[in-house]
Amino acid sequence: MTDPKEDLRVYLQDARDVLLWKLDGLSEYDVRRPLTPTGTNLLGLVKHLTGAEALYFGATFGRPFAGTPLWITGEAEPDTDLWARADESREDIVGHYRQAWAHADATIAGLPLDALGRVPGAPREITLHRVLTHMIAETQRHAGHADVVRELIDGTVGQRPDGLNVAPYDPGHRDRVERAAKEAAARSS
Repeated sequence: MTDPKEDLRVYLQDARDVLLWKLDGLSEYDVRRPLTPTGTNLLGLVKHLTGAEALYFGATFGRPFAGTPLWITGEAEPDTDLWARADESREDIVGHYRQAWAHADATIAGLPLDALGRVPGAPREITLHRVLTHMIAETQRHAGHADVVRELIDGTVGQRPDGLNVAPYDPGHRDRVERAAKEAAARSS
C-alpha cells in the first residue's frame, strides 16, 4: 500500500536533488552567471527555492524558518532571491537550502494532508496537500530551468547524473530539428 503524503514528498525530494546536482563540478562563476536575458542562474534558483520552502512549509503553518526573503511577498527588492551576491558562498546557499528542506520535511511529517495553513498575505487558507503540490510544480519548474542553464554551460542534460533518462547525444539531431522548423515556416507562408 502506498502513502500519498510520502509519494508527494518523494517527488519533491527528487526535484530538489535534480536542482542541486546541476551545480556539481561547476566553477564559482558558472553557478552564478546569468545565461538568459532575465538573469536566470543556477545558484539563484537554489536561493529562490530556499525562500519558497521556508514560506510555504514554515510561515504558512506557523512554523517559521529563516529563509531567503522573496520579492513576491514584498519582503525584498525585485528578484533579490534569484541571484547570489559575491559575499554569499555556494556552500552557505546550498546548506541553507538543505536546512529549509529538512524543516519542510518535518512539517510534512508532522501534519496531515488536510491540515490548513495560510500563506502570509493570502486571502484564504490552503491545505498541506495543496502546498506540496505547488512546491513539487515550483521545484520541478526551476529544475527544468536549471537543466537548460546547465546545458548552455557545458552540455550536461537530464534528470540524473547517470544520463539514463535522455537519448544518447546525436550531433545531427539539432540540425534535423532546425530543418524541420524552416520547412514548417516555409509551408505556413
